Amino acid sequence: QVRLVESGGGLVQAGGSLRLSCAASGVNFKIATMGWFRQGPGKQREGVATITSGGSTNYTDSVKGRFTISRDNAWNKVYLQMNSLELEDTAVYYCNTYYYGKNNWGQGTQVTVSS
Repeated sequence: QVRLVESGGGLVQAGGSLRLSCAASGVNFKIATMGWFRQGPGKQREGVATITSGGSTNYTDSVKGRFTISRDNAWNKVYLQMNSLELEDTAVYYCNTYYYGKNNWGQGTQVTVSS
């Protein structure tokens, strides 16, 4: 059973930084593509960043140059470093992995950016 647990969310002023973490279990982490999604108030869930088992990364345009996804295969963790945060980044952030034909989600962590 795949389990994803996010942490690191909180309240931050615009221009500030946060680092999200996701601890994964029940998955062969070394071969799993991991991702971060977010859902803002009144918005649909959207993909933010992904990282493959080989370390290749992809970002949605709105976060390019500000967010960095990384992984630590020794600890089965994936991170999202978020810099220069903007009001529009306010959302619940979810860790994700598509593993053996099934989408798996964490419970989410709230990120609130204030002016």
